[in-house]
Amino acid sequence: MPNTKSAARRMRNSARKQLRNNIVRTQVKTVVKKFRAAIEAKRDTSPEALRVATSMLDKAVKKGVIKRSTANRRKSRLALALNRANAASAAQK
Repeated sequence: MPNTKSAARRMRNSARKQLRNNIVRTQVKTVVKKFRAAIEAKRDTSPEALRVATSMLDKAVKKGVIKRSTANRRKSRLALALNRANAASAAQK
């Protein structure tokens, strides 16, 4: 338990921020997972799905949940995965 008023306030603030961070992190993971699943199943190789995932990562950075470089790395890997999927589907045709 906190010993001072300010420590109690900091505890409340951290709990609130932790809750928000977990929600945002979960949303990011879900969107990325759906994107990867769509590419694996060869259902969706459109840039629209990548745009949604990229947007979600950028919003997480804006809220301070993840670092800019982490988001950039993930966006890069998602774009590479999409390009590989598009190249594979073009080679099959």
